[in-house]
Amino acid sequence: MMFAVAVAAVLAGAAPSAAPAQSAPVKLVQLAPPPPAASGASGSIDPEAATRAYLARQTPAEKARSDAYFEGGYWLDLWTFLWAVAVYFVLLHTGASARMRVFAERLRFSFLHIPAYWVQFLLAVTVMSFPLTLYRGFVREHQYGLSNLTFGAWMGELGKGLVIAAILGALAMIILFAVLRRLPRTWWLWGAVTTVAFAMFFAVIVPVAIVPVFNNPKRLTDQRVVAPILSLARASGINAKDVWEIDASKQSKRISANVSGFLGTERITLNDNLLNRASLPEIEAVMGHEMGHYVLNHIYKFLVQLGIVAVIGFALLKVVFERLRVRNGRWQVRGIDDPAGLPLAALLLTAYLFVLTPGLNKLVRTQEYEADLYGLNASAQPDGFAQVALKLGEYRKLDPTPFEEFFFYDHPSGRTRIYTAMRWKAEHRETWSAPAEASRPAAR
Repeated sequence: MMFAVAVAAVLAGAAPSAAPAQSAPVKLVQLAPPPPAASGASGSIDPEAATRAYLARQTPAEKARSDAYFEGGYWLDLWTFLWAVAVYFVLLHTGASARMRVFAERLRFSFLHIPAYWVQFLLAVTVMSFPLTLYRGFVREHQYGLSNLTFGAWMGELGKGLVIAAILGALAMIILFAVLRRLPRTWWLWGAVTTVAFAMFFAVIVPVAIVPVFNNPKRLTDQRVVAPILSLARASGINAKDVWEIDASKQSKRISANVSGFLGTERITLNDNLLNRASLPEIEAVMGHEMGHYVLNHIYKFLVQLGIVAVIGFALLKVVFERLRVRNGRWQVRGIDDPAGLPLAALLLTAYLFVLTPGLNKLVRTQEYEADLYGLNASAQPDGFAQVALKLGEYRKLDPTPFEEFFFYDHPSGRTRIYTAMRWKAEHRETWSAPAEASRPAAR
């Protein structure tokens, strides 16, 4: 469902809301010196050689582990798609979806019919998908040492997400089905508009209402970190007064940061993994990248792209849905405005988005590359940028084939990012180490 895509995209970039708590002082680590090929001490920098030198810092064991995790994700994405298709088909073919609609329509008040069906649908999909969800979200993450959650805590977070999806999803379904029933000829167009409106709505509420359900945001007070970040923000035209820290370490070992929100709910946020594991130059490089997304208006570009994808998807759905419905009377789906047809709509849209995966990845990867370039120019921390790319390489394959990067990556690969940083550094001699001759004491 396009609604689910919009929700996932916004949740991925969510930031915490304001809160009175303040963070403890940060234990900053020192930036490791660059490898000789990337230092400029010889009087020149070859970006390719500097990139290879940085990539060589990943040990064979680390490379094997990272590659196995990321490459396994290729197959896992395929199995997730096939599993979802199977779940939707079972709900249709067994008549379960029709029975859920009948049960919902027994409720006295008609305005409850759609949300009642949605809750049943959500529970059915969650239960039927649980084995794969458990493996992907808990078992596999622990196998690769990336999760910090106990099983109980993981189940608790899954439960919270389910409640939120039930409430917000019910609201979305009410509006979407109202569009379907009142605009039977042009619903595909207005459905796309509604999808974009949902994305905007969630971008506004997620930082202030959703993320605090899962994490505890704190105002970052260590001026060694706050001052350079706010200076970078002001230089980028971002009117921010605070920097926030979020306790992502309770869930994961992954590092991240963001500048997110919309229409007054914007926040600059770093997770505590980044603060605890990265040096200040690395933090500045990451924040320069995140500010690039904001300054380059990527949220607005995403909304436009989402609208185009939704219009095409809903137009195709309008044609294919009706043909399949008519040919399969045993599904007992009355029409596109019948909630019992939701599994069929979800199946078709899931297949549509799966086919579009390389193209959608290209759209996102392009914006990420633009943000990389902005971040390098804004922070002037090429070695910080390269070294944080190595940290991301703990769970992202650093050096994929060109085909892999084109087809599977929604961010530039680590190799691309390090090369981008070294190419930038080669053109900015002020960031180099002193040449060997200049560093020797003068003869007396």
